[in-house]
Amino acid sequence: MKSSIKISAVLLMLLAISFGVRAQSTTSTPSSSSSSSSNGIIYSVGVESGISSGKFNSAYRWNIGGSLEADIPVASQFYFNVNAGYLNFNNKNNIDGTGFSGKNISLLPATAGLKYFPVSIFYIQANAGAAFILDKRDLNYNKTAAFLYTPGVGVKFSVGGDSYIDAGVKYEGTTKYTSNVDNSKINFFELRVAYGFGIK
Repeated sequence: MKSSIKISAVLLMLLAISFGVRAQSTTSTPSSSSSSSSNGIIYSVGVESGISSGKFNSAYRWNIGGSLEADIPVASQFYFNVNAGYLNFNNKNNIDGTGFSGKNISLLPATAGLKYFPVSIFYIQANAGAAFILDKRDLNYNKTAAFLYTPGVGVKFSVGGDSYIDAGVKYEGTTKYTSNVDNSKINFFELRVAYGFGIK
């Protein structure tokens, strides 16, 4: 119950921020990613998959999931970005030859940050937020949520009208889900491929 309240609170906060930024934003967008929609906001639905890194890789190889995203223009070449999604991490069997197999991890990441287009269709992105774990008891973690940071790069290009393809690579890392246990951090590299669209 507490987890669902925390998740709802973060999602509501991100929505409130996005509407606040939208109200204060201009319609100017990067020249390579300009939209003919009245508000300039670009929404996207994407598939994400990645590979684990660091100590987390000893028990989990890869993940797959999806996310919803909104890019809100705030200045020339800058977008305020909001992202929320779901990821499932697949455990390894016979971890380090111990005969032990971990349990899959279900994660709900929610972040906000900035996308900057220095040239043409290429962007640099930096987001931060929270990652909510749905398997806290099964994994013996003592926290439901951890701080999440996610820098990345990508390309976004028009495929006609208000439609876009957004493809990016990012690194995602959390703080510990259990104090003083380094293995309770979740770290991974992620590829996101999404279809974006503007709404008039």
